[in-house]
Amino acid sequence: MQRQQQFLEYLHNERGLSPLTRSAYQRDLSRFSGELKRLEIEDPGKVDEHHVRSLIARLHRQGLGPRSLQRLLSAVRSFYRWMMREGFTQHNPATAVKAPKSPAKLPATLDSDAVTRLLDIKADTPLAIRDKAIMELFYSSGLRLSELAGLRWNQIDPASGLITVTGKGNKTRVVPVGSYAAKALAAWRKVRGNFAGFEEPHIFVSNRGTPISPRTIQSRIRYWARKQGLPQQVYPHLLRHSFASHMLESSGDLRAVQELLGHADISTTQVYTHLDFQHLAKVYDKAHPRAKKK
Repeated sequence: MQRQQQFLEYLHNERGLSPLTRSAYQRDLSRFSGELKRLEIEDPGKVDEHHVRSLIARLHRQGLGPRSLQRLLSAVRSFYRWMMREGFTQHNPATAVKAPKSPAKLPATLDSDAVTRLLDIKADTPLAIRDKAIMELFYSSGLRLSELAGLRWNQIDPASGLITVTGKGNKTRVVPVGSYAAKALAAWRKVRGNFAGFEEPHIFVSNRGTPISPRTIQSRIRYWARKQGLPQQVYPHLLRHSFASHMLESSGDLRAVQELLGHADISTTQVYTHLDFQHLAKVYDKAHPRAKKK
């Protein structure tokens, strides 16, 4: 359609979008054009909300997933915003239309035995001592990758065993350091001088003495997971998820876990209750005499 081609040129010339992004727009708008052709609508300005809802419902029935539908709606909304700006129409028929919600994706976790196996590394070199301290701290305090990579010595109070962390939205929270993590940090502090002096304020440094990068942390955790024979891929956020799940399993205190993780909204933390119930359901299915299928 002529209007859509003009819109794609606008994306290229005025908004400077990449070829990949423009290709995604073109693909979604082609789907939209096909629907208009099916409905025998030649002027996109005559499309109303009912037409857009009908398209989304039909594509959903055909198996198109919620994310793809959300992307398509975003493309159609952008197209009509441009149409309104250019004076080709006075309304945006996709504004109030919503795609079906994606099913909540539960975060992966490690069970306590797998965590123990991962952390039980032979810390016999300075790098291994550093890596053990990193992994112990992730699991002990539920830190985000960026929080741990940016951690400085003045954020830790050894006397109280607490760390002051500045997380998302520049929000500060205080989290405890467990005894295993504290011991691992003390061991790292003793050998850290092999790489950097204490004029470098960051706790964790590379073998060049510079602050360790998030990418290096990810790589080292993957290395140790393979070396320790863990079957699944392990990454920093998996340790944070495991911390949250195990805390909730043991305490049942959702508000406390929310505070420790630094979630602004408790609904973000509630996903871990699903993990907990999933675990309980498996236990029930195995143990209850009337839960087993005949």
